[in-house]
This record gives sequence, C-alpha cells and structure tokens, in this order.
Amino acid sequence: MMARPDSDFREEALKEDLKFYFMNPCEKYRARRQIPWKLGLQILKIVMVTTQLILFGLSNQLVVSFKEENTVAFKHLFLKDYSGVDEDDYSRSVYTQQDVYDSIFFAINQYHQLKNVSLGTLGYEHDEDDGSGLKICKQQYKKGTMLPSNDTLNIDVAIETDCIRLEPQALANKKVNDLDIKNSSFFNLEFYRLIQVELSFKLKGIDLQTIHARELPDCYAFQNTITFNNKAHSGKVKIYFDSDADIQECKDWYISGSIVQKNTQYILVFDGFVIVSCFASLILCTRSIILALKLQKRFVNFFLEKYQRHVCHADRLEFINGWYVLVIISDMMTIVGSILKMEIKAKNLTSYDVCSILLGTSTLFVWVGVIRYLGYFQTYNVLILTMQASLPKVLRFCCCAGMIYLGYTFCGWIVLGPYHEKFEDLNTVAECLFSLVNGDDMFATFAQIQQKSTLVWLFSRLYLYSFISLFIYMILSLFIALITDSYDTIKKYQQNGLPVTDLHEFLKECSSIEYGKELQASVPFICCCGRM
Repeated sequence: MMARPDSDFREEALKEDLKFYFMNPCEKYRARRQIPWKLGLQILKIVMVTTQLILFGLSNQLVVSFKEENTVAFKHLFLKDYSGVDEDDYSRSVYTQQDVYDSIFFAINQYHQLKNVSLGTLGYEHDEDDGSGLKICKQQYKKGTMLPSNDTLNIDVAIETDCIRLEPQALANKKVNDLDIKNSSFFNLEFYRLIQVELSFKLKGIDLQTIHARELPDCYAFQNTITFNNKAHSGKVKIYFDSDADIQECKDWYISGSIVQKNTQYILVFDGFVIVSCFASLILCTRSIILALKLQKRFVNFFLEKYQRHVCHADRLEFINGWYVLVIISDMMTIVGSILKMEIKAKNLTSYDVCSILLGTSTLFVWVGVIRYLGYFQTYNVLILTMQASLPKVLRFCCCAGMIYLGYTFCGWIVLGPYHEKFEDLNTVAECLFSLVNGDDMFATFAQIQQKSTLVWLFSRLYLYSFISLFIYMILSLFIALITDSYDTIKKYQQNGLPVTDLHEFLKECSSIEYGKELQASVPFICCCGRM
C-alpha cells in the first residue's frame, strides 16, 4: 500500500522536472522566478566578443597591409624592370642570357645599396648561426654534351648545387661593377644544363604605423628569395619573388608618451573581462548539460520500470541541447583566442593567424547561437526546423552528386589542363566548376580555350555543355526540391500538429503546467520516432 503513493510521487516529480526543463527562459521565470542568467550572459557576451573581434581585426589589418606593401616594395627594389604587375604565378620573365646576368647583378647591387635606395625602415639581418648577407646558389646538371641540331644528347641528370655568400660588410663601400664578381667562375652559367639560380637574403624592419593606432610597434624579419627558374629549358626563364614575413618581439624599445601604453592596458583589461564572461558561460552551459543527462537517465529508468520498454533514440536526443554544445565550443575558442590576443598585444607572441581563426570562428558560433532564442517564436523557427529536417537528405544527396563532380574535375584537369588556364590544377578546376554551377564566368570559360587542337576544342564543348546542363538543370533543381519538401513538411506539422512520441505523451498526461516550445522545436528527431 505504501509503494504506490511513492511511485506516483516520483512520477509527478519527474513530470514537473521534465516540463520545467523544456520551458523557455520566460516560462521558467514565471513558473519558479528563476532568473535567466544564461540568456543575459549570452547577450552580454555577444556585445563583448564582437567588440573584441573588431578591435583585433583593425590591428590585424595593419599587419597584413604592412606585409603586402613591403612585398610590393621589394619587387620594385630587387627585380629589374618590374612593371608592378606579376605576369602569372611568377613576377616576370627574361628571354636572353644577358637579361639573366643583368637581373642577377641588379639584385646584388640593390642589396648592398639598400640603405641608400629604400624608403622603408629596413636593415640587414645579422645572424651568427645561419649566417648573414646575400646567399646565391645555382643548381645544374652535371656536365655533358647537347647538340639539338643533330638530335643528340649526353647529360648526367644528377643535380649539383654550388653556393656563395656575399657579406654586407664586403659590399659596404663598393659597387658590383668594381668587384670581381662578374669575372668569377661561379657566374659562368651554362644555360643548357642550368636548372635554377636562387638569391636569398634576410632583412629586418619595424612597423611604425601601429603607433598612430595607439598600439606598440612590431619588429619584422623578411626572408626574401629570388628564383630564376630554367627547369623547362624552353628559352623562357621565369623569375619568382617570395617574401616570408615573420613577426618578432622587439628586443629593446622605448616610446615616449603614455597614450600608447595606457591604451594597451585598457585593451588587456577588456580582454580579461571577456575571458571571465566566457568562463562563466562555459560553467553554466556545462552544468545544464550534466543536469540534462541526469534527467534523461531518470526518465529512461522510470519508463523501463513502469512500461517495460526502452525509450527510443529520438526521445533520448531531446535531452541533449545542441545549442549548449555550440556555446561551450565557442567559449573555449574565445578563451584561448583572448589569451593569445593578450600575449600578442603585450608583444610576447606573434601568432596573428591562429588568433584570428579562433576569434573569428567563436564569434560566428556566438551569433549563430542567437537563432536559438529566435526559435521560441513560431514565425522565426521555420528556418531552424527546415535546416534540421533537410540536413540528412541533403548530405546523402551531396555524397552522390560529389562523385559526379569529382569525375568531371579529374576529366577536365587531364584533358583541358594544357589548353586552359582554369584547368591547370585540380584545385583550380574544382573552383572553376563550382563557379559554373552558380552561373559565373560561363562565357569566359568557353572563350578562353585554346584552339590548337580541334579534337580537344570539340571535347571541351561537349564537356562544358554536359556539365552545365546536368548540374544546373537537374542536380541543383533536385537539391532545391529536397529543401522545399522539408519546408512543406514543417508547415504541415505546424498546422496539423507534430507526431506524438512517448516523451510528448508522457508530458501531456499532466496539465498543471504547459510545457514550453523548446521541445516542439525538435521536429526532425520527433519525425524519426513515432509513439509505439
């Protein structure tokens, strides 16, 4: 006689806990006067994280612009007759032996006259470990004979590398023409076996424009490489210029005036508040997930004990709030990114790219998380429900369409690659085909094919027409139809009611408190599991 009231009491307590769990923040406040701390904290976090991202983005723009402008300046300084625009993936090209020699000696002469010709805050790198100065290396095949007129060739394909280093001190007060560099046997290039000549040197620079933005300046180390590429031996030597900028901590700096230092301190304090708010949000969301898992276990055990059957998988997933998982991931990324940003601001680290990825992704997740609160309103909830319902079908459809897409990618690369610049490598082919699917550059893709081979030209027409017709008129239309079908299904559910599951039926048995809309937002999971 005593077991039944105890069982009823546990059942009523479980129902009340379930109903309260699936309420939205406003309903929870009306039911138990529970203040929605997580909601208020998320709103505050949106403002703080977005402000932090904007401040870091403005600082990062200065870094990127300084690197790009220095790269352009280096090309004008060290490349002879540079037009200001790269010819292709290389900066410029030369076609005579004299042009090759002139370009090499021009770069050497500009290097040792750097302080007299450069407009930037540049200096030579002094590295005792790796050595300083201008390093010149040439790669060539071992000696042999080559007589193109007689169609004869005798050459050793083994590659030998010779290098020399010109120290800045040795070039300090001399010109290249006054040295014996031109008469050196090292520069006696045999072009029939020459593979490439590479000039590499390091320069130091200081970015002073950050002071105008009330930030501490950065010190840079530029690793510059000029490559004269003759691998094709086609009579055209391609000149590549590569500049790798590495941000380093300034060893000894002093800036008079306290505006810059005070501004840095204020930003560091603000970043500290961001870390504290994200840490509080992380604790609250983790606590909510733990309580939800405990509530799920209570419901599963009770259902098994009373009805002698297991709860379906869809009802189990109702207890796992994906928005909380998204907020936890966002908080963790924001905390790590804020710590990196504080170290960068204090000039202890220079990981701008890693920090920007962390802060940018976390801000994206924070703003996506706002959709959760809009989902409490039925008008705004359609987007979320449609995306959830169509996602499984869309993924399966994309897997099938991706096989066809990959087939066209490989086919276009191997056949059209030698005749079309948009099909030169697999990455470019994939991007070109994706643009065609979206209707971009159609005429340009057709027109740029070289008509050197009639067979390839005819194949390109068949290839492009079939791809565009298949993907735009059939595959893309089916893709849209899948989403439209899911949207129609959601609209019917909103008008006629959702499929009833065990969890819904269990909650409807008690009408003392109307359970909230959050449970109704999980249409895809409910559709997968009808009530037995």
